[in-house]
Amino acid sequence: MTTLLAPPRVKIVTVADLLRQLGDVPPERVRFDPIPGTATVDDVIAVEAREDVLCELVDGVLVEKPMGQYESRLAALIIHLLYNFLDKNDLGIVLAPDGPMRLAAGSVRLPDVSFVSWAKFPDRKITPDAILNHAPDLAIEVLSKSNTRKEMERKLAEYFAAGTSLVWYIDPKARTAVAYTAPDQGRTHTEDQPLDASPVLPGFTLSLRQLFARAGAAPEE
Repeated sequence: MTTLLAPPRVKIVTVADLLRQLGDVPPERVRFDPIPGTATVDDVIAVEAREDVLCELVDGVLVEKPMGQYESRLAALIIHLLYNFLDKNDLGIVLAPDGPMRLAAGSVRLPDVSFVSWAKFPDRKITPDAILNHAPDLAIEVLSKSNTRKEMERKLAEYFAAGTSLVWYIDPKARTAVAYTAPDQGRTHTEDQPLDASPVLPGFTLSLRQLFARAGAAPEE
């Protein structure tokens, strides 16, 4: 069992305080334009459109989302497997890493892969908004080198606070994954232990061994 707890809020006086509040993210990922504390959802959309850079919105701060080609490859494979499953089990939609989701007022996250059930869309009508105003039922994060433990602790807490039922953190370096059903309830899976998406996606399992084999060797750091 793996337990993650969200860090307490801190008073922002220095840049170090800000970084701690964001989860000890590397400073090169924190944008100072707009000034931290003043960024909005519109800025998330504008930066992607202008610079093709993905950012999450955390406490009015734009935080760049890291994703290398290998992490992207893993995410793409998971999306492929999910849609193969959904072709036979029409339960909802899947978003890619550039699919922003509003978890709360002033909070926008970009899971590497996310599933949202049709139950959240009356008459199965999806609004054309640039940012989806729903939390994912299943959120999948492929960990990158610059992701910190505290960053992922905070993100995990936000997912469940917004109504997410299941979160998978996949670690390419360790070739493992942790499946969370609550911020303080996580089970570590090795390559010999498939991930089971029930009850969010009953019948869908993900073999880590097959996933990493299909993606090929991870690049050396």
